Amino acid sequence: MASMQHEGLLLLFRHRPSLAPELLRDALGFSLPPWSEARVESAELTEVVPTEYRADLVVLLLEGKPVFAIVVEVQLARDEDKRKTWPLYLTSLRSRVGCPTALLVVAPDASVARWCAQPIELGHPGFILRPLVAGPDAIPVLTDEQAARRDPELAVLSAMAHGHAEVGAAIAHTVLAAVEGLDAERIRLYVDLTLSSLNEAARHALEALLQSGHYEYQSEFARKYVAQGLEKGREEGLQEGERAALLEVLDARGLSVDAEARQRILACTDLPQLKLWLRKAVTMQSVQELFAPESPPKPSVRKAGKPGRRTKTHKGRTQR
Repeated sequence: MASMQHEGLLLLFRHRPSLAPELLRDALGFSLPPWSEARVESAELTEVVPTEYRADLVVLLLEGKPVFAIVVEVQLARDEDKRKTWPLYLTSLRSRVGCPTALLVVAPDASVARWCAQPIELGHPGFILRPLVAGPDAIPVLTDEQAARRDPELAVLSAMAHGHAEVGAAIAHTVLAAVEGLDAERIRLYVDLTLSSLNEAARHALEALLQSGHYEYQSEFARKYVAQGLEKGREEGLQEGERAALLEVLDARGLSVDAEARQRILACTDLPQLKLWLRKAVTMQSVQELFAPESPPKPSVRKAGKPGRRTKTHKGRTQR
């Protein structure tokens, strides 16, 4: 299932089709033919064989007619199956649109970007595909507000690539200035993508900026939504910490965690439940006990008073 980060990245390119050729030209130094229009095309690349192939996104450049086509692939983790299909995407698209094509892989993680950039040898002499990869080294650190307002999608991409670095809070500040004038749905998406890319220190720095009174967001919606996003980020950070601590305790005690149990732990977003599991993990003998339902508390039995004991009535008199 596609993640929110994966789909969000694709929406950046859908909202601004010219982002793909601009990255190829400006960030990767790729030479493109003159073009006047960039539009999103169908990503279905089905062959005559009964197998459907679908790229993440296809951007077509036109100068009256198609002059260049770009397959945009978002890659957040290693996936050997994707590398097998990339050459097919290019040859199928070139056959369909009748113009040169290129593969642009967007990988915000540095190690994944290096993996994506490895040449793919097809076997035929000289037939080697070298993916064009926009990783953190190629994606600019965008902290200029005027530039961000001209290209808010690039500002968000910059936050996703560099949000965990020391400059993350400054980039987020820039994104929040850049969303002025956008519709509420895009503001929500861009703020979500930006805040989810920040580390804890950057979140605290951004929150301090919010509370300092030295900066006013042009959009009331943006200001309120950022505050909500920071609160959500803190909650998610606590959840992540509890999940990590739970797995660490299980590992330290030598308890085997199978794939199903690990997935259940990682998928849990209920903070009280995670805290309960962490307490149980200290004393239980197997991971299966972790998910066992809690036994209902035993009813308390009230002891009868001793014979001859005096008690007061509601009127203050005593009785035996």
